[in-house]
Amino acid sequence: MLIALRRRAAGALCARQLSAAAAELTRNIGISAHIDSGKTTLTERILYYTGRIGAIHDVRGKDGVGAKMDSMDLEREKGITIQSAATHCTWGANHVNIIDTPGHVDFTIEVERALRVLDGGVLVLCGVSGVQSQSLTVDRQMKRYDVPRVAFVNKLDRAGADPDRVVAQVREQMALNACAVQLPVGLEAAHEGVIDLVRMKRLTFAGDRGEDVVEDDVPAASADLAEERRAALVEAVADVDDDVAEAYLEGLEVDGDALAAGIRRATMARDFVPVFMGSAFKNKGVQPLLDGVVAYLPSPPEREGVVALDLEDDETPVPIACDADAPLLCLAFKLEESRFGQLTYVRIYQGTLRKGATIVNARTRAKTKVPRLVRMHSDDMEDIDAASAGDVVAMFGVDCASMDSFAGEPKKGAKEAPRKLAMASMYVPRPVISIAVAPKKGAAPNVIDAFGNALQRFAREDPTLRVHVDAESKQTILSGMGELHLDVYVERMKREYKVDVDAGMPSVNYREAISKRADFEYLHKKQTGGSGQYAKVVGYVEPLEDDFDGDEPFEFVNECVGTNVPSEYIPSVEKGARDAIAKGNLIGFPVEGMRVVLQDGAAHAVDSSDMAFRAAGQAAVRGAIDRAKASVLEPLMALEVTVPAEFQGDIMGAINQRRGIITHSEISADGSHAVINAEVPLANLFGYSTDVRSATQGKGEFTMEYVRHANVLPDIQAELVKEHQEKRAAGTA
Repeated sequence: MLIALRRRAAGALCARQLSAAAAELTRNIGISAHIDSGKTTLTERILYYTGRIGAIHDVRGKDGVGAKMDSMDLEREKGITIQSAATHCTWGANHVNIIDTPGHVDFTIEVERALRVLDGGVLVLCGVSGVQSQSLTVDRQMKRYDVPRVAFVNKLDRAGADPDRVVAQVREQMALNACAVQLPVGLEAAHEGVIDLVRMKRLTFAGDRGEDVVEDDVPAASADLAEERRAALVEAVADVDDDVAEAYLEGLEVDGDALAAGIRRATMARDFVPVFMGSAFKNKGVQPLLDGVVAYLPSPPEREGVVALDLEDDETPVPIACDADAPLLCLAFKLEESRFGQLTYVRIYQGTLRKGATIVNARTRAKTKVPRLVRMHSDDMEDIDAASAGDVVAMFGVDCASMDSFAGEPKKGAKEAPRKLAMASMYVPRPVISIAVAPKKGAAPNVIDAFGNALQRFAREDPTLRVHVDAESKQTILSGMGELHLDVYVERMKREYKVDVDAGMPSVNYREAISKRADFEYLHKKQTGGSGQYAKVVGYVEPLEDDFDGDEPFEFVNECVGTNVPSEYIPSVEKGARDAIAKGNLIGFPVEGMRVVLQDGAAHAVDSSDMAFRAAGQAAVRGAIDRAKASVLEPLMALEVTVPAEFQGDIMGAINQRRGIITHSEISADGSHAVINAEVPLANLFGYSTDVRSATQGKGEFTMEYVRHANVLPDIQAELVKEHQEKRAAGTA
């Protein structure tokens, strides 16, 4: 039954008494949304109503405690989620693993890694602001991993709340077949509860914390509207479910059970998104949402399309079943350093993971024992002896990298070796901003060691955080997704490692690209006594015509016929080409979006070598880039600014001054706020937060997200080239 009247005690089974839950009764969900949409507040209520916590606390930590899922001091101080946090609870007979994810785009990798391993998602939307920039990003991430989801329109107690507009935006902007399964009872200050359109019952929430769900008949004043909305719901489900469509076309009444079953099938097939309503902060609508998670989102065995990669067969996809008795296969999706050592979060896809068992890393083939196995409840841990397929747990004492797969140790005396399988990794966006970091001058040797340890740890935990030492300046460069992203890690070094850091001004991660084809023919020949070096390469470079996602913005093609270039030297030519694009000729940034085609060449029986062909490839490609009309690319950011309507003109003017292009602008339904969308070069957005606050009397807010790299203006390119040449002449580039 979709809406079951539950008291907190019904879901208050203590996790310490919880054995490995049956996979069919397990739900693995992630709660994702735009920043400040109420994700952590919603999770806090879920934990309260399921009996996992005994009191509700403020997200910003004003009560001195803070929300359970925001365990870092920085999270409580800033009032935002920085790291995804895992917990678990029970709702009726169901075991629910929950990951609360950040909403800020700078920490988008936390959402990415969660959605990679979860079976369902809860997309939280603000009832006032509706679909926002990060809402669209989360939607793309859910689609990337084929995650079924339900939506929850939150904050219906706020002035200006309009759930119908939000549902329309979900359909239009996200291209989702979404439809409300609830009708709110009152809005803004009059918000009391919801009408369940599947069962046609009114639900209100009594008690000090809304813990008592009161069910009664739909009031006469709302009956006509409720019938109209239910008819729209049935029609929307009939469009994507054959059973409901058959009854609908025959004019038969679709009862609650049949409609719920159709919604479940369509949701799990990712053809439908049921939309729930409520206000987490006012303790309304959370229990029905939990019922919807259980009713409509898939259990691990029901999740479609789960495959592993066969490492012995060119990574061919292999379907796997959620079977506790099958050979173990699990994926490490998140790493954390704790006082007990490395904590590794794992999703078990098949088999059973036991404390003390020996597991094998599919990447390194290293064997290790699992000394400790735990369930996580934010920063609290509960020891367990085993967990089976479909579960999300954590283990200590296992050295690995993020996205490593583990299998069980082969059984002795087995007739045939098990297949070497691994789970696919996740998409990792590239960083767009960099700073130079170093311990403050005069730091003690132990502080310098702590600085290195901190960077090593953070880079292992966060794939979007890149650390390298510039070969020429010898500076340590920290690259990330935005100013806040880097600021948080600099602050964490100070708090967690007692290292005061000098951070240089942020720099933009420019790129270089070619705009036309250029041929090359290069002979590398040196004779210094004894065997010399000889290599000749012939070919051309050209721009890549197809769009690329940045993972591999370079292509090497071998079109050599015959043995003029021996086959063993072809990889050396490619290495040389990659050396050439690592630092462009204009401003010293990598060259991307380029194809190198090797057509011919020549070798010497004695003097040719890998080193000679690598040097030839590097010099040939570097020269061709000069002739291929290279240009500088800069990162463009999608900027969304929300401000009181009276400041709209000032903000739009300021965006134009920063070389931004306004793509969309609208006034809220009540005329109080304006939302402005624009594309702005990252180089012009440093310090923008201060400008927005001062221009709007502290009432404005904004988010930005990387979109793509685009050509800079000619005058700016000339300035960048001149600056690079001056640095190179001074020996600092």
